Amino acid sequence: MTNVKPNRTVRRGRLFPEIQWSEEKKAQWRAERAAFRKRCKLIFDRLKPDLIDTHYNWYMAVEPDSGEYFIDKDDMAATKMCRQKHPNAIPYLFRINNTGACGSI
Repeated sequence: MTNVKPNRTVRRGRLFPEIQWSEEKKAQWRAERAAFRKRCKLIFDRLKPDLIDTHYNWYMAVEPDSGEYFIDKDDMAATKMCRQKHPNAIPYLFRINNTGACGSI
């Protein structure tokens, strides 16, 4: 049996090492995401009592800039409806149940 040496080097580390976020940028991104979720949660909390009886365990995609929401049994369908009406917006997805999350506490 002959010993064949590999002709490539194994690289370990980041895929794009030139893209490095500072701690400040990471904190800013987290704060923006938290503020976005808070704006969406206000709309969801306002509508949840009316919808929990008729649409329990359905999904609600919320677009906070317009205040519009889209409801469907399927999470991808609700997101798709929101994306069709607001193509440049990022919707936030909630589940209409007692926790407002995935269903587990």
